[in-house]
Amino acid sequence: MGSTRPSMQELIGRRRRAGFVGRVDERAAFRRNLELPPEDERHRFLFHVHGDAGVGKTFLVRELEQTAREAGALTAYVDEGAASVPEAMTAMARQFAAQGRRFKELERMLAAHRERRHEAEAALLMGDPAEPDGPSAGSLAVARAAQVGLGMVPLAGAFAAALDADTLAQSADRLRARFRSQEDAQLVLSPEQVLTPVLLSELAGAADAAPWVVIFLDTYERTGLFLDPWLHDVMTTDRYGNLPADIVVVTSGQHPFGTARWGGFADFMTDVPLGPFTEAEARGLLADKGVRDEPVVAEVLRLTGGLPVLVSTLAATGPDDPERVGDPSATAVERFLKWERDPVRRAAALAGALPRQLDEDVFRTAVDCPEDDARSLFAWLMSMPFVTERVERVQYHDVVRAPMLRLQRLRSPNTWRERHTRLAEAFGGWREECEADLPPDMVWREERWRQFRLAESYHLLCARPQAALPAVLRDFVDACGEGDPVARRWAQTLVQAGEDADAKKAGEWGSELLAGLDGGGIPGALGTLLAKGAFDDRARAEVHRLRGVEFGGSGDHATALTEFDRAIELDRESAPAYVGRAIARAHRGDHIAAIADLDRADALAPGRAATLSRRGDYHRLAGDYDSAIRDLDRAVELDPTARAAWAARGATRYLMGDLDAAQADLDRSLELDAEYSWALVRRARVWRSRGEQERRLADLDRAVTLEPDAPWVLCERGDALVAAGRHGAALADYDRALELNREYASAYASRGACRAAMGEPAKALADLDRAIELKPEYSWALWQRAKTHLALGSRPRAAADVERALELDPDHWEAQVIRARIDARRLVDDEAWDRLSLIRDRLEASLSAPDGLGRLPMTPAVPDETAGSLEAFLGLAPADRADLTQRLTEILALRDSIGGIPD
Repeated sequence: MGSTRPSMQELIGRRRRAGFVGRVDERAAFRRNLELPPEDERHRFLFHVHGDAGVGKTFLVRELEQTAREAGALTAYVDEGAASVPEAMTAMARQFAAQGRRFKELERMLAAHRERRHEAEAALLMGDPAEPDGPSAGSLAVARAAQVGLGMVPLAGAFAAALDADTLAQSADRLRARFRSQEDAQLVLSPEQVLTPVLLSELAGAADAAPWVVIFLDTYERTGLFLDPWLHDVMTTDRYGNLPADIVVVTSGQHPFGTARWGGFADFMTDVPLGPFTEAEARGLLADKGVRDEPVVAEVLRLTGGLPVLVSTLAATGPDDPERVGDPSATAVERFLKWERDPVRRAAALAGALPRQLDEDVFRTAVDCPEDDARSLFAWLMSMPFVTERVERVQYHDVVRAPMLRLQRLRSPNTWRERHTRLAEAFGGWREECEADLPPDMVWREERWRQFRLAESYHLLCARPQAALPAVLRDFVDACGEGDPVARRWAQTLVQAGEDADAKKAGEWGSELLAGLDGGGIPGALGTLLAKGAFDDRARAEVHRLRGVEFGGSGDHATALTEFDRAIELDRESAPAYVGRAIARAHRGDHIAAIADLDRADALAPGRAATLSRRGDYHRLAGDYDSAIRDLDRAVELDPTARAAWAARGATRYLMGDLDAAQADLDRSLELDAEYSWALVRRARVWRSRGEQERRLADLDRAVTLEPDAPWVLCERGDALVAAGRHGAALADYDRALELNREYASAYASRGACRAAMGEPAKALADLDRAIELKPEYSWALWQRAKTHLALGSRPRAAADVERALELDPDHWEAQVIRARIDARRLVDDEAWDRLSLIRDRLEASLSAPDGLGRLPMTPAVPDETAGSLEAFLGLAPADRADLTQRLTEILALRDSIGGIPD
């Protein structure tokens, strides 16, 4: 069994000679394969059935499934009903459970995946501005340094797309902070990495209990787009673990396997090409079904052309009268139903072809008959060979459905319109019932609602394509807001309605929108709508807004800003457009303009906690702490569960010097979400200011565990490690951050400061030069480079850097200290020394002041320049004032040796 046999990957490594090949009886070959042990050289792990539509691929696969079950195998069948690898795993788990084998851990993880994905889709429309570049070095303590923003904005902002692979890849760093754990993030961002090892473990257990596990992957021309690379990795590598050798996979699609990926593994594959039946094969099938009368057989062969689906359909009706097969002008539909004598059943079969997917409720609407009659007719229909029951749905084979639709449309256009209108009204009613249970802004994110809306749109297009087209195109815009997979379904519906209803304009629109999605993603498809002038100004504004969302999500904030500008020009009452432009402006560092946009958004749609929380945090980044607190107080009041608002208020209170209140807010944020890394990093800064280095590192270690690939988090921990004297470990964090982002100025600056502290000034200077090259107005890097120049004996370069740093940030206390050191090397007047000595003495006294800093008396003799510096320094936290006091003491110690210091 599975536990005693080698893994599939091990067997592949051993076997490299050809086995049985060529066209053989597929069922017999498959059965013989299951009789062989995996170690046998003749055994095959992979069967690929391929051929054109209608040649009987699904029919054969179902027969192979029955053969496998007769051999005692555990089986699962997946087709295009699955739109992703997790959905395919869901279908497998359900079918294994129905056969008495629960994959409990996989089911739990799949449920978690769906829940986390739903949470991500339910977030706001766009992500937050990326974490600004400034690091939080161990020596940084002044509130002013933090004003310019040293971290990611904490708002739980969303992205406007459902989580398709491209969007997720573009936004992964920003999105990871949204999830409770690293595993939750991976469940949405890269679910295959988390779920596949669990599936393999479950399969190994199943292989211990059954002689074989056989997985059937049908309609592979569609599902292979996402399943093929995953299946190749699972079967031929140990990337996710070992696949038991008791597993057989059967794929079925229109095309052969690609040799680029699978060409080196022909020794464990069996290729099964299918085409139309030969006459002998068709006669054999008819004979198996009891159809042996030669005139009847001849007519069947003539009418079907050997197409297996048609041969099997006619054979299943059991024709026995040659007189009933003779009309050569009969349509394909008449051929399918020729021997069905009951006119009610014939009519029901035709009506059942109108919906794209069926259940009893939809079927009863289509046939328009009493419930009991509909139930018995549906049961009969389910027995027909051209009706396939798939995961949670029933549908006709395309080869049969298409001529049935043509027949009804051409025979009676009025009846065609009436029936499609009735179906559209039914789906519209179900959609409205679904809406009643949802907030207005959540309907598009509900899959059931989307299914009803899409079916309603399809039937409206079939009934009256010209009248319905504008509304369906407008729906396509909203579908784009939910991501590529949803948008693609709307475009495909336009294509299908164009074919089924002979609605050429709808079909052309669908094809062009699909081409836009293929060529330029959602912005490309929306650009197609704009180019063809499909909408009025308000609708065009929404198109531009969604393009802005997409460009912003991919990091192109300049283009996003242009799109939002255009959206607002067309519709000055669109609050979402102002929010989008605010986010784009904040990404570009213009927080004042971003706040103005959020003021307008709040005026248009007042009382929204997300808007207030975002505006409050932008006030924080702009240095207006009082306004920030007002907005964040209101946001917390409106939504007490908003972790981001609590965290942003905590960060603001920290900058205001209220460490107790800051810690309380950050603690509350982490109570709401214990794995909110942004809040962990901000609380670590509180611990830093309290001098609690162990707690600081504990929070940062946790943040790195949650976001191991986030450069800004790694830099935060690196800074803490420097403060703890662990320079080697800090260097490793900075190195890793730069591996992840070679353009991250903060990482270069922090690594430069670390190398300077390690006694490597030349390497430090190279890093600091690179940081300033990437960000010329980076004041923190400038004063660090000034220190490094000073250490290398280059006072003029140090002076130039420190003056530039103070020009950018006049209150930068560490830059002032560096300037004082430079002055100490060139000034010998007592006034300069007295000024430094007075600052040092006042700071030292403040450390023991029981009633706070503001009550320390200032004597009239304190010069204005000294008083200004002292006022700024007294705003520091105690630990940082102690650090500055020590630095000034060191500088003052230079006084006795001033004559020996080089210029």
